[in-house]
Amino acid sequence: MSLTGSVEVIEKHNSLGIRTVTRVFALPTVIRLGRYVKTPTRRVLLNRKNLLLRDNHRCQYCGESGPNLTLDHVIPRRKGGEDTWENLVTACAPCNSKKGHRTPEQAGLRLKRPPKRPSRITFIRQSARLAHDSWRPYLFMD
Repeated sequence: MSLTGSVEVIEKHNSLGIRTVTRVFALPTVIRLGRYVKTPTRRVLLNRKNLLLRDNHRCQYCGESGPNLTLDHVIPRRKGGEDTWENLVTACAPCNSKKGHRTPEQAGLRLKRPPKRPSRITFIRQSARLAHDSWRPYLFMD
């Protein structure tokens, strides 16, 4: 796309390149589109992995982290609670057992922060932590 002029290379990788028989092309890390291409907005999928990311792999009742976190319905399903971003949190097994089929108030527990639907930019920033450093200024991380 850079050769056809449909994108402009903003940042290049320092050491990597694409080799042909006669030339070496720098590997772009950041590009700018020549014209805007509208894409449909997508919501963040509600699944275990994304809930763990939203809650930073911590129990939302006691703050403990670990590999054995469970998902907990703030308002239990028995009482009309649904599988939504606003009703699901991560919890360690002891807190989840203590809460049981009750609300946090009934069980004497308090949420560290109220659950809410995350924005797409939140997940882009979290995944960009593993990406190339040259992306940071363009994702508002500096």
